[in-house]
Amino acid sequence: MLRPVSAFLAIGLYRLDTLILKVSKGKHTMAELVGLPMIQITTTGAKTGEARTMPLVSLFDGENIALIGSNFGRQNNPGWYYNLKKYPQCTVLVNGNARIYLARETYDEEREKHWNMAVAVYKGYELYRIRAAHRQIPVMILEPVK
Repeated sequence: MLRPVSAFLAIGLYRLDTLILKVSKGKHTMAELVGLPMIQITTTGAKTGEARTMPLVSLFDGENIALIGSNFGRQNNPGWYYNLKKYPQCTVLVNGNARIYLARETYDEEREKHWNMAVAVYKGYELYRIRAAHRQIPVMILEPVK
């Protein structure tokens, strides 16, 4: 949660998790060691149209998955947020199993519900909210395509 730690994690954790996910065939991440639920998501790049795969902390709400666009409290929303806004269809890998989802942004009560779920899992989101006070941290819901 400290600024230098967040700065390192924003760059280092992503790379480490990507490596561990590759070696474990999508089944494990470094973030699991601290108890954070993780997925591997493949989006379509908003600017490039190319596939972008990254590990993200996730919150499971039944079949749906909530994603918090905190970007470690940085100035801007994360790139994956813009990717999902432009191209809502994505592929999610959970425990080695892939599934197609459609993303949508939440608002009002639904956003608060999932924000509170996120803070219950990781208290650091509250500090990120303070750091990113100039923007509202987006909360995205991924719903499975049936």
